[in-house]
Amino acid sequence: MSNAAHPPRERLTETPPGVKLLPVAALQDPGARNLVLQIGDAYFHGFLVRTGEEVHGYVDRCPHAGLPLAQKLDQYLTPDKQLIVCSWHGALFQPKDGRCVGGPCAGARLTPWPVKVEGGYVVTT
Repeated sequence: MSNAAHPPRERLTETPPGVKLLPVAALQDPGARNLVLQIGDAYFHGFLVRTGEEVHGYVDRCPHAGLPLAQKLDQYLTPDKQLIVCSWHGALFQPKDGRCVGGPCAGARLTPWPVKVEGGYVVTT
């Protein structure tokens, strides 16, 4: 038996449309939640942000350093829950469009993960 490490699994930046993710009621308002989807042998890491009836999805990767934004599970928002924050370097992003409004990647954007609310569920588009 070999002790060789397994090659890293491919990390996807998009998902197929029509995947029912979770009920909207499972998201705090305002709030955010991490999701990891296995698609074949690869994985997609994303998160959802809810503000009122709107839900926005993003790939969980900071445009500044390429790291996942949250160091603690589901901790994507500032304490006042108004902005998305990268816990590594403090970059701040608008929840509605993912635009960086402060920190080391000002002007950059989070990669959108297209989702919609349909029949009380968040679904990929």
